[in-house]
Amino acid sequence: MASKTVLVTGGTGYIGSFTTLALLENGYDVVIVDNLYNSSNEVVNRIELICGKRPVFYQADITNEAALDEVFTKHPEIDSVIHFAALKAVGESGEIPLEYYRVNVGGSITLLRAMEKHDVTNIVFSSSATVYGDATRVPNMIPIPEHCPIGPTNTYGRTKVMIETVITDHVEAQRRKNQKAGKPYDQWNGALLRYFNPCGAHPSGIMGEDPQGVPYNLLPLLGKVATGEREKLLVFGDDYTSRDGTAIRDYIHVLDLASGHLAALNYLREHKPGVKAWNLGSGRGSTVFEMIKAFSKVVGRDLPYEVVERRHGDVLDLTANPALANKELQWKTQLTLEDACADLWRWVENNPKGYRQDPPTHLLEGLKATRN
Repeated sequence: MASKTVLVTGGTGYIGSFTTLALLENGYDVVIVDNLYNSSNEVVNRIELICGKRPVFYQADITNEAALDEVFTKHPEIDSVIHFAALKAVGESGEIPLEYYRVNVGGSITLLRAMEKHDVTNIVFSSSATVYGDATRVPNMIPIPEHCPIGPTNTYGRTKVMIETVITDHVEAQRRKNQKAGKPYDQWNGALLRYFNPCGAHPSGIMGEDPQGVPYNLLPLLGKVATGEREKLLVFGDDYTSRDGTAIRDYIHVLDLASGHLAALNYLREHKPGVKAWNLGSGRGSTVFEMIKAFSKVVGRDLPYEVVERRHGDVLDLTANPALANKELQWKTQLTLEDACADLWRWVENNPKGYRQDPPTHLLEGLKATRN
């Protein structure tokens, strides 16, 4: 375990940036590769403000093998990768499927080829609960365990299933090849992290989700309604067989999610299990209406919404059964839905332009006080 340097692809994105922060806070060095398609490199400054350490950053595309080669060559100390870089909007994936397969699946293959060339043998993959599809189609699968049959209902989910398969085949082939040759083989490992709905922001209020276009996720959209940037929230369907007719999701604070990635990486390094899948979630399902109510309470007023028809590919219930991660990774969520709503509102209220503005002075002073 001489080296503790991790390449984080998509490391300036929402979950990637928080995982980078968690790694730096826990003794790892981090190299980020991101093409800034849907993120800002200002987050690198915010990470340094919070933890006093700065990740190395390269603006490069995951589909560009020569660029990845260059990064691995410059940083031979990298021994593990956490792979986030991807297009991630469920609705959009059905409109431009070829682009999703090119970037998500093609980019992952390019990354694995570069990793193999440079003998980087551990990968933690940011998968998704969407790989399960509509788990209500199988009896007794809510909350969803890892052995739930895979059955994605949209292109985004199908790209995640393909990447999981590619990683599994690749790691298993490397292990077989090395074992046959009488060489060490158990250094090849993969973690497939299937997670649910990340939300929240850093409690300091200076780091959060800052999508460059229209956000697709519920809480960032609610944030824009709360600041007046959007007139109302669109609720996609109120005719589901849930307690209030809206879809049920498992919301997980982004700080908890980041610590789950750290736990998975440490597990690969210590236990060398081959390829394993874990659900990262709270195990608590909340409906869309319940989320609107929880966020409205933090904001201090009712937020307007309009019910429209369901989105193509959406399912009734995506609630995790996180028991396996609780047991094997010694990981579980620590923060509540209320924490996530309060942290998100602190971020949104104080940073209406996201990373395209300086962090407010009073928040920086608050951060300094907590660090001293």
